Amino acid sequence: MRTRACELFGVRYPIVQTGMGYVSDAGLTAATAEAGGLGILSAGLLGYDELATAIERVRSATDKPFGVNIRADQPDVERRIDLLISTGVKVASFALAPRQELIAKCKDAGLAVVPSIGARRHAEKVAAWGADAVIVQGGEGGGHTGGVPTSLLLPQVVDAVDIPVIGAGGFFDGRGLVAALAYGADGIAMGTRFLLTTDSPVARQVKDVYLGKTVNDTVLTTEVDGIPQRVLRAGTVEKLENSSAPGRLVRAVRNAIAFRKLSGTSWSDLVREGLAMRRGGGLSLSQVVMAANAPMLYRSALLEGSADVGVMATGQVVGLIDDLPSCAELIDRIMTQAARVLRGFEGGARP
Repeated sequence: MRTRACELFGVRYPIVQTGMGYVSDAGLTAATAEAGGLGILSAGLLGYDELATAIERVRSATDKPFGVNIRADQPDVERRIDLLISTGVKVASFALAPRQELIAKCKDAGLAVVPSIGARRHAEKVAAWGADAVIVQGGEGGGHTGGVPTSLLLPQVVDAVDIPVIGAGGFFDGRGLVAALAYGADGIAMGTRFLLTTDSPVARQVKDVYLGKTVNDTVLTTEVDGIPQRVLRAGTVEKLENSSAPGRLVRAVRNAIAFRKLSGTSWSDLVREGLAMRRGGGLSLSQVVMAANAPMLYRSALLEGSADVGVMATGQVVGLIDDLPSCAELIDRIMTQAARVLRGFEGGARP
């Protein structure tokens, strides 16, 4: 089952593990790559030296291609791209659309550029700028997301651009892979499904919280960082939804101080990033301050196991997941089921 995405990324299967802060670490990325998919290391919450160390860990664990997800609005983004180039990373993934000159810099060095988008017009823009592929996430996907479901957004984008399109939002098995291919996509990307594997660094007690949720146990909220994102209806989220604006701002400032100490980020870099978010994302000053909540709230739940005080991003697909396979078991299961579904169609029987 080879697609243009397989050829572009140099991987065996058209399956992508998305870059998730505090989740897509070196271990999960390498495990996905070894299993034949495209693992993407999340760099958005890592300092430069931490990123360099994480890339080296992936490279020491696998000789398969992998990608790195970086934020286009970070002050040192060009230095990070230079690091990807010098270390032989295959794919530069962007959660926010990179500037045209950043795309050119990556492509000139042989990096495949893959932005994540949530609207047809965004796909058309980055394709015109030279992006090699796009990850298209529908509204049921986890984390920052839009309002158009994958079943409508995916065919829109496939019809609008001629580069490989990877569907994201709502995928977890072989049936979904076949459905995405039928829409004209070149593969699928999954976050929540890879979070719920034995290779994920997320605390086991938090994974158990995820496994106990239904498709109705998520909420699309702006209370975490001012931008709509889908998270579990649990822990701090309900408190944020019911708290006053002054209370949220005080909490955000407190978390910004904690994150600065933890990450070693300078105040000048934090201010520059905040101003870039305000310009690039059209955020108000209060929303920029609120965005300081996110890193510490995610870390509290995902790594420290404090599901009652943290925030847990998730897609609605969480309600269809009930086990914790390894990445190798998951990818093998998806490909086996996809092949069985396709054989069923060929035989004229229901798969």
